[in-house]
Amino acid sequence: MKTTKQLALLSLLIFASLSYSSAQEGEKQATVKKPSPLRFLVGLAAEFGGDGIATIYFDDGSEQTMHAGQGVSVSFGGQLKFASLEQLLLRATAGFKYVTTKADNVHIRLTRIPLHLTASWMATKKLRFGAGLVTHRNISFNTGGLAGNYKLQPASGPIFEASYAGIGLSYTIMKYKDQVDNSYSANAIGITFSYVINSQ
Repeated sequence: MKTTKQLALLSLLIFASLSYSSAQEGEKQATVKKPSPLRFLVGLAAEFGGDGIATIYFDDGSEQTMHAGQGVSVSFGGQLKFASLEQLLLRATAGFKYVTTKADNVHIRLTRIPLHLTASWMATKKLRFGAGLVTHRNISFNTGGLAGNYKLQPASGPIFEASYAGIGLSYTIMKYKDQVDNSYSANAIGITFSYVINSQ
């Protein structure tokens, strides 16, 4: 009888200890703050392609053609991750895209402000596929004083991406139009770099 009482008391102590541990664990989990689904995003890209919009001739007899899809860009924005579907990401960025010539005595450049909105799917932890829409605003061609400057109409088109560990390739389909409706292909293949801040 004494042994039975001791076993019952021991069982009660074990049960009380486990219940207390579970309560403490629950309190710890309740106080752990869930990470924000929104992250800050930084991007870089070097893009090539498109129709020639201007050809510059140099004193040494060489020439250089500036292409509508060409340029280096930097962008900033955000990435949204869904708790119910962690493989799906939404990305939105605004940036500045720029291309110039090799001339050292005049600053000829084509500039624009690209706005990106893409949906991405994480096939693995590092492999990402994406597609979305890109818009170019304030498309400006500046001759550096050699001739008149002019602006092109805002343009939009689809963009497709594939990247691994933040390094990837992109393809943009777009068409520029000038003020008299002349069209220029601004299709571009790009090498891209993206970094999500505080991604843990």
